[in-house]
Amino acid sequence: MTNYIQEGNTITVTAPAAVLSGDYVVVGAIRGVACYDAASGAAVEVATEGVFTLPKVAADAVAAGDLLYWDATAGKATKAAGTGSKPLVGVAVKAAGNGVSSVDVKLGVHGLTGPAE
Repeated sequence: MTNYIQEGNTITVTAPAAVLSGDYVVVGAIRGVACYDAASGAAVEVATEGVFTLPKVAADAVAAGDLLYWDATAGKATKAAGTGSKPLVGVAVKAAGNGVSSVDVKLGVHGLTGPAE
């Protein structure tokens, strides 16, 4: 195939802010987890597939199978889809109860946003 570029498991994007390895990164409709530290405006690889431990809103009681959205203001995954401004992160693969500050997430379909409440 002369038009094949790459698998797409990781994609190079321009860091929208300074990011640390493991940070969830949103660039337009591209969502992923930073593979390494990068300064704002620098190129950074983001993993777009896989299961990652991400910070979550501690008050959310998450069950395995729950859809999770990214609250950019809080910098955390949440069960609250919001008003269409919170992109879908993926699905929880394990329960993470109230008071727990992280959750294991299978990254989901990119570019989708949560439904209006």
